Amino acid sequence: MGVYLSSPKTEKVSEDGENHRLRYGLSSMQGWRATMEDAHAAYPDLDSSTSFFGVYDGHGGKAVAKFCAKYLHQQVLKNVACSAGDLGTSAQKAFLRMDEMMRGQRGWRELAILGDKIDKVSGMIEGLIWSPRSGEANGHIDDWSSEEGPHSDFHGPNSGSTACIAMIRNTQLVVANAGDSRCVISRKGQAYNLSKDHKPDLEVEKDRILKAGGFIQVGRVNGSLNLARAIGDAEFKQNKSLPAEKQIVTANPDINTVCNVIDILLTRYYLRFSPLFFFFSFRGNYYLVHVI
Repeated sequence: MGVYLSSPKTEKVSEDGENHRLRYGLSSMQGWRATMEDAHAAYPDLDSSTSFFGVYDGHGGKAVAKFCAKYLHQQVLKNVACSAGDLGTSAQKAFLRMDEMMRGQRGWRELAILGDKIDKVSGMIEGLIWSPRSGEANGHIDDWSSEEGPHSDFHGPNSGSTACIAMIRNTQLVVANAGDSRCVISRKGQAYNLSKDHKPDLEVEKDRILKAGGFIQVGRVNGSLNLARAIGDAEFKQNKSLPAEKQIVTANPDINTVCNVIDILLTRYYLRFSPLFFFFSFRGNYYLVHVI
């Protein structure tokens, strides 16, 4: 999806940071795309013991990727499972929650802002003026209560985004992925995949797509989307008789957990010569995280 330039934009935006657990670096580049549709989130101190990194590869626009970058980590932290130590379940709930939050008047408004289709200051679009709720006015994120307006029946965006996140808590690494962004862990120069591409031709994806009433044509869902899992893409999630996990396209992520990350490193000595890195990327955007 998307319009391409005659020559790529190769300017890069990079940053790095660290805390007592890790160091990280990231870089993004627009490349051949007419607009930058990708986003990222880096929170080395999501809470006192958890670091969070996410990449989001948008398609059909940038709004869904930016929405995920703004809210997905918040939902991970908000889930009871997170405080109970179950990061995998918390991540799964957060992925599915994104689709719920993007529906209705409030979801439409937020996507319009993030997609630069609404003025962030005046709140005006197509003659509509909205007033921020008290919680939003002071920057506080509430429980996403609904709003009334001309888009109250908005079913969600037809654009979408992949999501690949990596969380480190103490000695545990948890990766959650929906789409074809990738996470790779490297140890002693050997690469190990921690995610897989969710393409329509994979047997488990194909089975779900067909059972939900979809079809696959030229490797694309309903001849259109070349992903079997994504956040957004609401047109493929309209079967009211099925749960979110069984829709034609689902935001339900695969979860991969690496326990005892420090044990993988063996000793502090190896950190100097064979440090543990994990790397994940989408088009033109890269993370490299070094556990210290």
